[in-house]
Amino acid sequence: QVQLVESGGGLVQAGGSLRLTCAASGRRISGYRIGWFRQAPGKQRDLVAFTSGGNSYYSDSVKGRFTISRDNAKNTVDLQMNSLKPEDAAVYYCAQVVRRADGGYDVGSDFGPWGQGTQVTVSS
Repeated sequence: QVQLVESGGGLVQAGGSLRLTCAASGRRISGYRIGWFRQAPGKQRDLVAFTSGGNSYYSDSVKGRFTISRDNAKNTVDLQMNSLKPEDAAVYYCAQVVRRADGGYDVGSDFGPWGQGTQVTVSS
């Protein structure tokens, strides 16, 4: 079964750190853009970061605080989150990222549907 499984979420105080892990099975991540999305209650699911080969993308809201990394041998993509803020609280999902014709990004389908995600809670 091709899937991405998220782990590593939890409760942390503002200013703290968490490391999320996305583990792929059924397909190698090599050659794919893999990223992290997040969705807070009542809000849309937004792209936070992705990694593609040697390049990375970060949304403005996390730039300088989050670091995405991949290990193709382990078939994993991690998201190191530092200096966490209450507004970072959300369910975090990993997924394939594809580029649209207009230059934007969307979720791809080569790794199956959305997983269950991992909850990140930040207390103030």
